[in-house]
Amino acid sequence: MEMLAVQSTGATENCTPGQDFQHSLYAATYTIIFIPGLLTNSVALWILCRFVGKQNKTVLFMVNLAVADFIHVLSLPLRIYYYINYRWPFGRFLCQLCFYLKYLNMYASICFLTCISVQRCFFLLYPFKAKDWKRRYDAAACVAVWLVVGAACLSFPLLRSFDSPETCFTDLSVKTIGSKASSVVAVMTAEVIGFFAPLTIIVYCTWKTKASLQKGQIPQRSTMEKRKALRMVATCAIVFFVCFTPYHVVFFFFMMVKENIIQDCPTARHILYLHPFCLSLASLNCCLDPILYFFMTSEFQGQLLRHSRLAIRSRLMSKESMSSFKE
Repeated sequence: MEMLAVQSTGATENCTPGQDFQHSLYAATYTIIFIPGLLTNSVALWILCRFVGKQNKTVLFMVNLAVADFIHVLSLPLRIYYYINYRWPFGRFLCQLCFYLKYLNMYASICFLTCISVQRCFFLLYPFKAKDWKRRYDAAACVAVWLVVGAACLSFPLLRSFDSPETCFTDLSVKTIGSKASSVVAVMTAEVIGFFAPLTIIVYCTWKTKASLQKGQIPQRSTMEKRKALRMVATCAIVFFVCFTPYHVVFFFFMMVKENIIQDCPTARHILYLHPFCLSLASLNCCLDPILYFFMTSEFQGQLLRHSRLAIRSRLMSKESMSSFKE
């Protein structure tokens, strides 16, 4: 849905943003996101996979969330190249793959944030059931997320027309899939399933977790554990609202413009200008998701601190050895 209705007809055809505006915005945004996203998710995967192990029950969801972010970050240099140079020399398949990975990251992240919220809320409310929870349940949920989201996101590249071998992303035209009514129904259905349902679940988990802590329904848990659970669920909600809510709200109206249902030029222009900002904001989750690992998981903090100290100590000892050798 990156295409800003350049192919729109009727009253909106003269109300679209220019190509320079879109390319400059995306190039700047992805450049800003790339370095911190690459570093934080690389460190997160290294720590989570190698050191956390089975100490934390949400680790599998966090690993998969980091994987979703990491594969999208790896595709950003190609996006940056295209938006700076206005040409795509890497072939149709790689264009489709990069296009696909962005939406795979978005909806996989939505699902894994939802899974983390549900699991922490469930374990907080039912601590005895949490003891009998099997890791294979989490593994099965992760496999299901990748299969369902992976299949659903195939529609994004498949619905694009590659009219020129040197165009990609914002400059791809959208294939017609039916009447205006069917397009609107399809978009609404996708938004309900892919966004509003997870949003409702995350809001409910946040509210339920906060309410249970305030009422003291789980006295067997320490205050620190209670607060940590609430912080994690609340962080999932914050990332969700900041990154994904603006895009999905604006995207509905964007499709109304694209289908020429909204024909008022000033209104259409504002929607079409908002859309790339919201789409760029959605990619920011690659930098915000690591907050869950760095600040919400005590095991992660401990391992990171431990290995940072070891690295500093090793470096100091190396410098002392070199000084002694010179003397």
